Amino acid sequence: MATTKKTPPSRPWRSTAELPLRPAVPWQSASDTVAGRIPLALPRPSVPDPGFRPTAFVGEAVPFRVTAFREGHDLIGVHLRLFAPNGEESLHRLSPLNDGFDRWSVLVSPTAQGVWRFRFEAFGDDFATWEHAADLKIAAGVDAELMRESGALLFQRAAAERSRPAAERRRLEAAAARLRDPSLSDSAALEIVRDPEIAALFAARPLQSLLTVGPTHELLVERERAGVGAWYEFFPRSEGAVRRADGTVQSGTFRTAAERLPAVAAMGFDVLYLPPIHPIGETNRKGRNNTLDPQPGDPGSPWAIGSAAGGHDAVHPDLGTIEDFRAFVKAAAGHGLEVAIDLALQAAPDHPWVTEHPEWFTTLPDGSIAYAENPPKKYQDIYPVNFDNDPEGIRAEVLRIVRHWIAQGVKIFRVDNPHTKPLQFWEWLIATVNDEDPDVVFLAEAFTRPAPMQRLAIAGFQQSYSYFTWRNTKAELEEFLGSVSDETADFMRPNLFVNTPDILTEYLQYGGRPAYRVRAAIAATAGASYGVYAGYELYENVARPGSEENIDNEKYEYKLRDWAAAEASGDSLAPFLTRLNEIRRAHPALRQLRNLRIHWSDDDAILVYSKHLPAALSPDGVADTIIVVANVDPHSARQTMVHLDTAQWGVEPGEAFDVVDLVSGAEWTWTDHNFVRLDAFHEPAHILHVKERR
Repeated sequence: MATTKKTPPSRPWRSTAELPLRPAVPWQSASDTVAGRIPLALPRPSVPDPGFRPTAFVGEAVPFRVTAFREGHDLIGVHLRLFAPNGEESLHRLSPLNDGFDRWSVLVSPTAQGVWRFRFEAFGDDFATWEHAADLKIAAGVDAELMRESGALLFQRAAAERSRPAAERRRLEAAAARLRDPSLSDSAALEIVRDPEIAALFAARPLQSLLTVGPTHELLVERERAGVGAWYEFFPRSEGAVRRADGTVQSGTFRTAAERLPAVAAMGFDVLYLPPIHPIGETNRKGRNNTLDPQPGDPGSPWAIGSAAGGHDAVHPDLGTIEDFRAFVKAAAGHGLEVAIDLALQAAPDHPWVTEHPEWFTTLPDGSIAYAENPPKKYQDIYPVNFDNDPEGIRAEVLRIVRHWIAQGVKIFRVDNPHTKPLQFWEWLIATVNDEDPDVVFLAEAFTRPAPMQRLAIAGFQQSYSYFTWRNTKAELEEFLGSVSDETADFMRPNLFVNTPDILTEYLQYGGRPAYRVRAAIAATAGASYGVYAGYELYENVARPGSEENIDNEKYEYKLRDWAAAEASGDSLAPFLTRLNEIRRAHPALRQLRNLRIHWSDDDAILVYSKHLPAALSPDGVADTIIVVANVDPHSARQTMVHLDTAQWGVEPGEAFDVVDLVSGAEWTWTDHNFVRLDAFHEPAHILHVKERR
């Protein structure tokens, strides 16, 4: 739809329905009992546990919603009163969703980090009530004189409000006089009732009665990277690794891994995640493909942390020194990349903790220490930490470790299996760290049940891995995307990783190159954050028999890849990933999560969704709309009709609009019903930009 480019405001918010500010009534806390004439219920954003705050990120389009109603037929209005962290106050008008559930909503984008406060205020909308009744009655010749006098009294009441501009008050006095003019016809009176300029005056400054003020709530707004980013994962020991003449491999280092940074940055990624970079234990070291008989030169799993060379605060000697790591972080920043490291609270049998703090582990009746298990997987090279014997000692040590890596320039931690540690520990750690540095981000690798996964997010984790990896059919994806973009979006942000060193799904194993292409397209456009583990761009799809992970897994060996040769031969997905990230950066609608809307197709393999960002909330003041149509069957060509709710971006049903495919460059004129053909072997997805109408 047509838009006018606006200069972004300097205030710490953007809004689709901001009003002139009216004086606030005294604050009430969220625990107060609020007596009011108009019920206010189910406020959002919110969390299931009132002891925690809902969250948003800087620049996020946040739907503020509440259920509000009153008895009878009189109309109401609802406002959002919002206080920025610096104390600036603003007022925003909610619109009814007209969904049959009395829900009201307004979109506001906070652009300042910190704790925001908000509350809802409902009121009898006296002008709207009169306008509705007068329009019906005067047109029908019923109580016309009474309705005219009621309107005149209402206009006079509004004109008496000193907060209104003088010109507006004169306009309302004149309208009142006209309504009382006995020579004025009913049809002329109706023109006053339906006058859009008068309606606009009352929309900006409603004539309120029965004002009801809801309780005060808080919203934690975190930095943008807490909610937005394209992640790339690689093992630094593999980057620059060299095979010797005897077949063994010389490890890559931070210095050789830095040579890969320009390529990662060129693909458009924002975050480079490194698996554990610490010394690796020798005892029970895993060999290739998770075997128990390592051969000379096998490097072991980096998640088996700790040896005589040090523990969680050290770097593996083969990678270099702590000074080399700091140089790597600095080099990454020079390419526009933030480095994330792994925080895995476990230990190899060689870890200094085992001898210095045996109470931090579980001793079995036979005197041995219990190793880690995630049935059917067994990790004989890892001891899990027991948090119950010395909780204060463990807290102090982990906080020391996190502070140590923050001092090296790290602000993002990917936490390994947090659901296997006490929830209260994470509540304490994240709160403590974020109190000291609000920019630190924690990503939960919590592939677990919904309840613990969501509670970890509520406890403070800014992002979480999710079930996306295993949601591959149209029905599965519709349910998943609808849930994460709405039901849990107030407190949980999914990072849509397409693969990990632990996860190579059957969809990727047997779907061929189309599967890799369509999964990347969906992850990059549906998620505000998504991730790729190195090798995905080379279509590495062979699994170890009987498992859901790659054969010759990089967790247990060096992986020597020829990136340049693969790209030169056309056997790399890197150009497509690059284009996806270019599209994400050019289109702010894709850097949102809560704006995702599912649409319809007549084919059970054609997924359709859109993302729209209104001009008022866009960083450049221009509306942005993206439509994604994806064939999730990687083995076929599909053709079908696609059905769109075009009202989501302001286009009336049946009205034509132009779209351009941001991957192929093809352009079409569409309406709300369109024919689509998607060949999985050629182009399994359309990523369409709705062009501005002239």
